[in-house]
Amino acid sequence: MEVLRKILMAGAVLFSVSAKAAPLPEASAESLPRWRGFNLQEMFYKGSPASGPFREEDFRLISQLGFNFVRLPMDYRFWIQDGDWEKIDESAFAEIDRAIRLGRTYHIHVCLNFHRAPGYTVARPKESADLWTDPEAQRVCAMHWAYFARRYKGIDNRHVSFDLINEPADVDGPTYGRVVKILADAIRAEDPNRLIIADGLDYGVRPCEEIIPLHVAQSTRGYQPFELTHYKASWVDSESWSLPAWPSSAENGEMRDRQWLWDHYVAPWVTLKDKQVGVMVGEWGVHNRTPHEVVLRWMEDCLANYQKAGMGWALWC
Repeated sequence: MEVLRKILMAGAVLFSVSAKAAPLPEASAESLPRWRGFNLQEMFYKGSPASGPFREEDFRLISQLGFNFVRLPMDYRFWIQDGDWEKIDESAFAEIDRAIRLGRTYHIHVCLNFHRAPGYTVARPKESADLWTDPEAQRVCAMHWAYFARRYKGIDNRHVSFDLINEPADVDGPTYGRVVKILADAIRAEDPNRLIIADGLDYGVRPCEEIIPLHVAQSTRGYQPFELTHYKASWVDSESWSLPAWPSSAENGEMRDRQWLWDHYVAPWVTLKDKQVGVMVGEWGVHNRTPHEVVLRWMEDCLANYQKAGMGWALWC
């Protein structure tokens, strides 16, 4: 046991030295690093039994395994008082502050995302206001991002970025562009240099040309084909879906394989990269009902495509 203890201690020292020798890469809206990491969900949904403090063990393990990125999808209801979206509770930010410190400690970039923003969410229940059309919701959402910008002003973009709105849907490019500009302007009024990321259109699947002039990076999703990644997921109507296979043939006879993924869901984002826009895959992964061997084949093809495209990614756990 003493020999084992010494070996483990030596390994910990070597890991510590290697981590210190590998600083996080530079990051800008024009060129995102090829980050690799995970979404951590402790503030994903107010009232969820999974909610709680971010765990240092997660950061330690993520770093030890060679990953360097976490995205924190968050519900704004965690940091408001008495359900009033105009009253921000500063004490509620202790856990976010801690996550950023853990990121610095373990050489992990921390991306802060509004999964539920004032006026919009893909989760249930829907927001009572509509961020795309309601000026009041836009003002409040901008106020929240301005607070984040003030609180984390000056932290290097190698360590922290802001991901504005999770998976915008049912909104056209010009409308989305106007809202992104409102939020980006509010952030830059407080911290002009903050790295800002905006999810693409149609739940993050399609690049948005209208926001290219705003100097924000863009984030896509890796949930295709949806009936493979979300097979028997309780939050979608999936009970009638057939057992997934990969590669597979669609109803129209089209072969769905690595090249299909590239052509439909990666190549458009490579085109966006060529326009000097930073790009990453903010979420991807598979629900746990899909057969494991299918998942592995599909993931291998996704990873090969992301590597070919030079795109970083964050797995949804």
